[in-house]
Amino acid sequence: MDLGLTNKTVLITGSTKGIGKAIAFEMAREGAIPLINGRKQEAVDQVITEIKKQFPNSSPKAATADITNEAERKNLFQAFPQVDILINNMGIFEPMDYQDISDAIWEKFFHVNVLSGNALAKHYLPKMLEQDFGRILFIASEEALMPSGEMPQYSMSKTMNLSLAKSLSKLTRGTQVTVNTILPGSTLTEGVTAMLETMYQDSKLPKAE
Repeated sequence: MDLGLTNKTVLITGSTKGIGKAIAFEMAREGAIPLINGRKQEAVDQVITEIKKQFPNSSPKAATADITNEAERKNLFQAFPQVDILINNMGIFEPMDYQDISDAIWEKFFHVNVLSGNALAKHYLPKMLEQDFGRILFIASEEALMPSGEMPQYSMSKTMNLSLAKSLSKLTRGTQVTVNTILPGSTLTEGVTAMLETMYQDSKLPKAE
């Protein structure tokens, strides 16, 4: 299927593993230019190598940066001042008992899962409006609408993603720019695998179960 993404520049945050990495591969498959983002250069380079091996004609680029850090975001903006598509995928999660969640933890999840993506949207949205084309996608979670209760701090941040995207979409009326949220269900990424292993390390349940 041709999704019309040939030569579109796509910044995918947190794309060295999990859902973000899978998205990067699909962007390369569609002929887009995926900007691979992660904090560690080695991990970014590894994904670029894997993409080039599978899609020799693709043009993935390194967008190494800790997007929660303002100085590193500025460097990212200088390297890539404009993108056609922004996919705010990067986020953190951890099962926690509500009574154990300190104010500092609430603030950390807000900062990482909401404000970092908002900062990218705030930078790139005006440029998208100027060129009258752009896509901004927030990768949230089903937890945004159906909190399980196991990760209140995470669920809160994902609901905020949903609200923020809706607010930003109001700014794009009459243009070829869209802002949307994707709410994946449970996905067996590397991070989720590690979380499950920790949660059930004292259990006799077989791994498959």
